[in-house]
Amino acid sequence: MLAGTFTILARDPESDQLGLAVQSKFLAVGAAVPSGRAGVGVVASQAWSNPTYGPRALALLAEGRSPQETVAQLVSDDDERNVRQVGVMDAQGRSAVHTGRHCFPWAGSVEDQDLACLGNVLAGPEVVEAMAERYRRTRGEFGDRLLDALRAGQAAGGDRRGREAAAMVIVRPRADYKRLSDTYVNLRVDNHRDPIEELGRLLGLHRERFRWHEQQDLALAGDVAMILQVALGVLGYRSAPPYGPWDQSDDAALRRFCRDEGVSTTGLDAGRIAVQTFEAVRRRYALAP
Repeated sequence: MLAGTFTILARDPESDQLGLAVQSKFLAVGAAVPSGRAGVGVVASQAWSNPTYGPRALALLAEGRSPQETVAQLVSDDDERNVRQVGVMDAQGRSAVHTGRHCFPWAGSVEDQDLACLGNVLAGPEVVEAMAERYRRTRGEFGDRLLDALRAGQAAGGDRRGREAAAMVIVRPRADYKRLSDTYVNLRVDNHRDPIEELGRLLGLHRERFRWHEQQDLALAGDVAMILQVALGVLGYRSAPPYGPWDQSDDAALRRFCRDEGVSTTGLDAGRIAVQTFEAVRRRYALAP
């Protein structure tokens, strides 16, 4: 299907992250355009999107092919290359873009080290230019910079057909909160009146719910309290039902665990738990017979 979009591919060398963000008047664009693998690269397949481009491009990059070689291989094997648009960035921040000559206008790209902006069915070249300029001059967290680039592209005219969906993928080695997956962020807005701002809202929720391991401490409430109650019960430190408001008996059970395991009780008097202490409980629970 036609995935007319504007997309940014980028690398943040300071945080060892690769990512892309995309917006389109195309339902569930996040299912069609983005692919990524930590330490390898990120790929955007759009226009008359070819769903094989993402996995094939990542495999070629993993073999040591450059982005230019990878794109050349993809399109040389494709009889419909003239209606494809594909952007590839490797783990060194090098990029290559193919825009088929029959992609719906305006279609094109801006490329630089650690940055590539591409799109089709756009208001004009000012869309990708605005995205690149915004990304270059903004600072802060990588995901916020990608989001701001989308905002700039939309403000410059965006997809000529309008707005519907957006997505963001960020990869980094062992980046998830379980340190088992390379997927740091994978968010989609499938159908929304203002998909970029909705994507921003989801990014905020992602920070709150899935990036606890990057904080210093956590409130003894909600999911944190529930996990601790279940874990402390399995480990023999409490016998109450596994769910309920955090109370004095839970606090006492946690302190007994901390004493036995020699881990910090910092923050407990203020209703918080150090992330290292929380992880110690979670780890013991996960290893329990």
